[in-house]
Amino acid sequence: QVQLVESGGGLVAAGGSLMLSCAASGRAFSTYLLAWFRQAPGMEREFVGAIDKNGDYTHYTPSLKGRFTISRDNAKNTVYLQIDSLKLEDTAVYYCAASTGNIFFVDVGSYNFWGPGTQVTVSS
Repeated sequence: QVQLVESGGGLVAAGGSLMLSCAASGRAFSTYLLAWFRQAPGMEREFVGAIDKNGDYTHYTPSLKGRFTISRDNAKNTVYLQIDSLKLEDTAVYYCAASTGNIFFVDVGSYNFWGPGTQVTVSS
C-alpha cells in the first residue's frame, strides 16, 4: 500500500496562488492514479481533479478547471496541486488520494488511500 502526506497549505490572500504537494511512500508510486479532493466546513468532501499514472492525462471538476492544475513527478513520488486566483470559497482541507484503478472516478469511495489533509484558508 501507499502512504500519503500533504503539505503546502496555509493562509493566503484572495487572488493569490498556492502549490500543494503530496508525498508518497510505500508501494510503487507510478502504479497509482492520484486525485485531489477538498472539504470545506460543514460540506461533503468534493472531487477537485485527478491525474493518471504516467501524468499524461488529467480530469477536473468542470467548475474548477482553469484555476486548478494537477501534475506529478514519479521520480520524486510526489503529486502537486497548483491553485491560482484563489477565492474565499476555496477555503477547505485539501486531501490527496490514490487509486489502483485506471478510471477518473469522482467519488470518495473509489480511492483506496488518503492523506491526512492540509488546510488552505483564503482571506479577503
